[in-house]
Amino acid sequence: MADTIDLLETIGSDATLRHASAGELGDMLERAQASAALKAAVASGDSAMLSTEFGNKANQVPESVQSPAHEEEEEEEEGNEPAPEK
Repeated sequence: MADTIDLLETIGSDATLRHASAGELGDMLERAQASAALKAAVASGDSAMLSTEFGNKANQVPESVQSPAHEEEEEEEEGNEPAPEK
């Protein structure tokens, strides 16, 4: 059985495969001995079928700040000024 990731990489990097019909791509995957999940995903057009093969792990989007950050200027307190030189 061919590695699914390698086959997906090959399909993505070859324009003739990337734009091939589902039937043409299915034939190629059959010859390459692709996994049943990949062949089913191509036949149905539903990539969710590959989730089981890849371990059903959901990606969690990291939290991020959506607004620009800014630093507040420190206010000088009275009495914290340096002593004048003599």
